[in-house]
Amino acid sequence: MINVINLSKVIPGGPKVLNQISFEAYPGQFIAIKGASGSGKSMLLKCLALQEKWTSGTYRFDGVDVLKQGFTGKMKVKREIAYLEEKPQLFQTKTGLKNVIIGSVTQTPAWRRWTGMMRNDDYMGAMDTIEKLGLLDKAHQQAQKMSGGERQRIAIARALVHGAKVIAADEPVAGLDPHTADRVLGDLKRLCQEQGVIVVAVMHQGDWAERYADRILGLNNGELVLDIRGRRLTEREKMML
Repeated sequence: MINVINLSKVIPGGPKVLNQISFEAYPGQFIAIKGASGSGKSMLLKCLALQEKWTSGTYRFDGVDVLKQGFTGKMKVKREIAYLEEKPQLFQTKTGLKNVIIGSVTQTPAWRRWTGMMRNDDYMGAMDTIEKLGLLDKAHQQAQKMSGGERQRIAIARALVHGAKVIAADEPVAGLDPHTADRVLGDLKRLCQEQGVIVVAVMHQGDWAERYADRILGLNNGELVLDIRGRRLTEREKMML
């Protein structure tokens, strides 16, 4: 469970980009964040994933007051919250399988990322997750030869193999064709339903949020102006964003 209370973020020497944001997220929820460009969507996601420092507020993750933890405590939380950028940061010359096993910077030691060494248990767990995401035929293909949707799903598999309880995804279907976008969002939705993963995704374009999210958070100028169950937004609600 995530509990955010009065999150504010001020850019040093600049504007306040988030102002007193409060919400809770429960296991199995798919939460979409919507808002116009510059509304603070991506910054909120980065703060949740501890990619950015908070200026003020309270952040509890599974009952732990995250911001009061030391370096080790914060790193533990970082391992459990996978941050997925719009264009996943994969090792381009390594296979999908190696990318899944090696993990991201916050998930595995540097020597493991450099060498790509794997144990039998790592191999079986990674292959099982890759298969569940429909990418078994891509396991031994280099990331640079994959499509955008395939790379995004490999990044999701990587997060799950390394124990992520939360996936914070920034525009996970931007630039993808409708069929591929449906596949990626369908995978994320199933992870919520079957494994209790919390998905928090910035989805600015189209009606993806209304179609897939259990809940929609709307931001305007750094403030939370909408918190509704997943459904089609009314014209009035769209005007608020």
